Amino acid sequence: MGSCCTPDNSCSTGGEATATAVADSTATVYAVSGMTCGHCRTAITNSVGALDGVISVDVDIAGGLVTVTTGGEPDDAAITAAVDDAGYELTGRA
Repeated sequence: MGSCCTPDNSCSTGGEATATAVADSTATVYAVSGMTCGHCRTAITNSVGALDGVISVDVDIAGGLVTVTTGGEPDDAAITAAVDDAGYELTGRA
């Protein structure tokens, strides 16, 4: 993991998915370990963002937090699996 990262944890890849929140949406904050750079943000954003019902994903690398906005209650198991598939560990709700 982290092969795209330079020694100072910067990354040549970028991009963040953004979406506007919808009424009746739920924002849930999860603690995720192993994130260090923009590549980590992109990998988690793409993996979790592809799930059904996910409206937006906001990754706070420094805080180790991922905020997932869903239309209704989030599917914790699916979000945990998506974070795992991206190569990181969701340690629980923050």
